[in-house]
Amino acid sequence: MDAFYASVELLRYPELAGLPVVIGGGAHRPVERTDPVTGAVHRSFATLERYAGRGVATTATYEARALGVHSAMGLMKAAALAPHAILLPVDFDAYRKMSRRFKDAVRALAPKIEDRGIDEIYIDLTDLIPADAGSDAVRALGKSIKDAVRAATGLGCSIGIASNKLLAKIASDLDKPDGLTLIGEGDLERRIWPLPARRINGIGPRSAVRLADLRIHTIAELARADPQLLIERFGRSHGEWMHAAAHGRDSRPVVTSSEPRSISRETTFERDLSATRDRAQLSAIFTELCEGVGDDLRRKGYAGRTIGLKLRYDNFHTVTRDVTLAAPTQDPSAIRRAAGSCLKRVALERRIRLLGVRVGGLVPAALAAMTAAEPVSLTGSLFDFG
Repeated sequence: MDAFYASVELLRYPELAGLPVVIGGGAHRPVERTDPVTGAVHRSFATLERYAGRGVATTATYEARALGVHSAMGLMKAAALAPHAILLPVDFDAYRKMSRRFKDAVRALAPKIEDRGIDEIYIDLTDLIPADAGSDAVRALGKSIKDAVRAATGLGCSIGIASNKLLAKIASDLDKPDGLTLIGEGDLERRIWPLPARRINGIGPRSAVRLADLRIHTIAELARADPQLLIERFGRSHGEWMHAAAHGRDSRPVVTSSEPRSISRETTFERDLSATRDRAQLSAIFTELCEGVGDDLRRKGYAGRTIGLKLRYDNFHTVTRDVTLAAPTQDPSAIRRAAGSCLKRVALERRIRLLGVRVGGLVPAALAAMTAAEPVSLTGSLFDFG
């Protein structure tokens, strides 16, 4: 999906179309005013210019990206690049709802899909494209999928069609937004090889730096590199994979069903919070995270035995603690109690930047041997452990 979160927000606020818009944080909702004479609704929006805090950009419109703003960028840095960009809060409930709509629209045409998160899927089109189909027929099928998504959501998407997942992933980014890109015979050398090596999904910033040290910058240079050199520098598994990926080889199937390993929620605070001075606020946030994870488990039909806590301090040091229950649970009370027991095992002298709760060891709720647990208050103080 193209700039998914931002595009969902533009459906809600069409007057922002064509403007630089950044999505991030949650304390800057638009203010609506109704004209007492005409009844017309006027909205005023926050901008990055006066932003102060530690929030990060979740996504941005293409107009904001043209100014240098990108996802995961600190909003303070984004404000320096685009001070007049509109700032909107994140609304994950709306994004999840729209995600279900676009996936249902695709599934109605092409049922074999692999879910890759809220805004991306892989589609196996093998059974829908005859072996002798030409590029026009393939392009027509891609367009029908795009049209179905737009009809269901009002949003645009970009599709890459290729012989495997690796090439399709790269292709889907080549002509954004609203792209439809086919990679066929001869297109590997023409369209893929000139790209930076980092465009291969799985080659991250560190690997890209190490490749640059070897004077390997493009996918073509990676394809021509000595496989033994890559193995020596990156290990056999990763080195062999990079060389194969550069040649467009990928044998992974489209996986139409899989079981999640864990479900989690976490939040980064606008300012560092103290376990003593901000105890009430931390307690409320902690409770909200546990309830949110419990809601996610119930909605997705899972229960879990391993309850985890994640803390990041003001010096960016991160600690995690886990506890394993006797039986799986999806009950927020039990999750809070278990996560609270983990909290007893971490130091709370430093201010806290991030707090998170995770439930792992998941099993389908229908199969979970649920055991009765004593009720746990969700209103108790978080930091009152002796």
